[in-house]
Amino acid sequence: MASTKPKSTIARLAGTLSRIERDEFSATLLSFLFIFVLMTAYSILKPVRDGLGADWGAVGLSTTWTITFIASVAAVSIYGAILSITRFRSLVPGVYTFFAATFLVLYVAKEFFADPVWVNKGFYVWVSVFSLFHLSVFWGFMADLFNKSQAPRLFGIIAAGASVGSIVGPMVTIFLVDIIGTNSMLLVSADLLLVAILIIFALERLRISKLGNEEQVAQTSQWQEFSKDPFAGFQILFSSKYLLIIGAFIILYATISTFVYFELQDLTKHYDINTRTKIWSSIDWFTNVLTLLTAAFVTSRIVTKLGMSTALALMPALITVGILVLVAAPTLVVLAVFQVARRVGNYAITRPSREMLYTIVDRETRFRTKPVIDIAFYRGGDMITAWLFTFLTTRLELGLAGIAIITSVVAAAWTAVALRLGRDYEQRKNQSSGAQIGETNGFA
Repeated sequence: MASTKPKSTIARLAGTLSRIERDEFSATLLSFLFIFVLMTAYSILKPVRDGLGADWGAVGLSTTWTITFIASVAAVSIYGAILSITRFRSLVPGVYTFFAATFLVLYVAKEFFADPVWVNKGFYVWVSVFSLFHLSVFWGFMADLFNKSQAPRLFGIIAAGASVGSIVGPMVTIFLVDIIGTNSMLLVSADLLLVAILIIFALERLRISKLGNEEQVAQTSQWQEFSKDPFAGFQILFSSKYLLIIGAFIILYATISTFVYFELQDLTKHYDINTRTKIWSSIDWFTNVLTLLTAAFVTSRIVTKLGMSTALALMPALITVGILVLVAAPTLVVLAVFQVARRVGNYAITRPSREMLYTIVDRETRFRTKPVIDIAFYRGGDMITAWLFTFLTTRLELGLAGIAIITSVVAAAWTAVALRLGRDYEQRKNQSSGAQIGETNGFA
């Protein structure tokens, strides 16, 4: 692949700041646009979803998260079954076409069904499923599109597109909601998903014409179908120590996220729905602006210069310190600042680094097992932690300080798992010597 930098001013600037090579520029820009469109579609609906939860209380929210977990496992299982009968070229666009159709169904339900509580809970559950599914499939596609030498340089700038989408999405909602109504925002999100499908086809062409990833191109032409076993994703997961460690990493991350989310819901329950929506929107806005700057200019340098172990363990270690501050000053403002910092670290550093872990596994693992980890494990961690939080706060009557101390222990364990995972990745990357792990000898 050529190493010459692009000649245009914008491309040269992007290449200098983000280490994009000439033949990678078009694919990187389209990938940035791809996740921008996806996150805009999701962020249009996210503040509405988050504003609903405080009305249901800890028990009601825990029950809803249990339903979300069940729906997530069902979605992953159905997805695995579909993989057994579909061609690979139809997979990624098919996922986003399906979600666009479900948003249309939700729109009809919210327009015509009389019981707002159950409709709102259905909306909450399905948007929560979509929030993980669309990103899991996207990053699986990215790990399949770019090779393991390109990913550390490019995934940071691509991830910045998610932050831009997360900034634009709420602004679209604010601008349009009084004109077309809340329910019609579902139609806007559905239309954006259809735009994403066009980008997928363009990226597939660039895979062949620009990126020069002969290995991925050969896989596309030689292997058009996945194995016929709909549960192969679970089997691959439980036969691989490497993938199980990724699963543990996800569960520990979800535990901390859920503790913070529930505590924020508890601290905002005394406000009206409009004020709660503004609080969540403010957190989202600050998070995404800071994430954009970090992902665009810092992430690739952390991974390439400091290594994967540092990139994965950086935020768990900083969160451990941040929790100690929260213990000293357990207030809504401090918790909101902590939430912003935690999410910035996740979106800008931890998430792109985590997605690079899948560049050294085979295609079936990326598209069949990855959603099991990203969705079923994540939502399972959400569900367990939600009920644990409910028990700790309602039965043991722990306050914010007590929850923070428990969270610090989880963060310490998360740091240890991150360091182990980073070492395993570097070792396997070096041992692979250009061959995909799992393609010939299975997983360790």
